[in-house]
This record gives sequence, structure tokens and C-alpha cells, in this order.
Amino acid sequence: MSQRSGQLKLPTKKLPRVAVKRVSTEKELTQVFAIRIKVFVKEQGVPSEIELDDDDRRAIHFLATVGASAVGTARVVWHCGAAKIGRMAVVKRYRRKGVGRQLLSRSLAAARRLKARQIYLHAQVAVSGFYEGMNFRGTGPIFDEAGIAHRKMIWRGR
Repeated sequence: MSQRSGQLKLPTKKLPRVAVKRVSTEKELTQVFAIRIKVFVKEQGVPSEIELDDDDRRAIHFLATVGASAVGTARVVWHCGAAKIGRMAVVKRYRRKGVGRQLLSRSLAAARRLKARQIYLHAQVAVSGFYEGMNFRGTGPIFDEAGIAHRKMIWRGR
């Protein structure tokens, strides 16, 4: 116990170093798909036949790793002058540890480098607060995507 505050001071566990990189190999792309299958299909019940789609061929994919472990992913897809960030997924053990924030920051930077006139995403309503904290604002009605409530959100810049 700290004599000053009278409160017990617990040791803080140092968060692991997270690296986010643009996917450049087939091995990394396989890791991306494995994370998405684990999070979206197995955990959330998204039908496997719609999880991997035609946009995967033209997307910029990002992979987050901790050491040798692949822990998260996101992609950016160009749509008529706009950039859509999507398929953001972090394995359960690494959620709420900054991995999603780092993936989203890298995705935003890529979209800005492309000079996108708009950057948007379809957020699961349950985690829309995370995106609001990253300067996205909801627009339009809530809609169903793969059996999960979503809302379109647009980045308002900084």
C-alpha cells in the first residue's frame, strides 16, 4: 500500500509492442484471412461465403503483429474516388489494447495518401463509439450487414 494514498498499488503489465504493416506477401495475406475467419465467421457468425470477397483482390491490406503472432487486420478499398476502410478485426486476446487504433490510423494514412475525397466505413453499431473516438461520424440509418447492425460513418478529418 502506498502510504500517501492508502491505496494498494498493483504492478502494471506492459502492453506488447504492436507492429502494423502493409501486406506484401501471400503468407501475410493468408494471416489476414485467418484473422477475419476467426473473428467474423467463427465468433460473430458471418457466413463464410461472404466474408472473403472480390474487394480483397484490389484492397490495401494491413496486418498487426505482436512478435511473431498475427493479431489484427484492416483493409482499404478505393470506390469511385472515396476510400472505404473495412474488415477491421482484432483477435479477442488483443482487443482494447490499442491494436484497433493503430490499424485504423494506418488505414486512414493510406486513404489520405490516395487523396480520397471521402473516407468512410460501415461500423458495427456495437463498436461505433470506437470510431467516433477516431473522428468518424455516423450518417444515415442503421442497416443489416451479414446479420449484424451497422451504420455508415464518415471521417471528419483532423
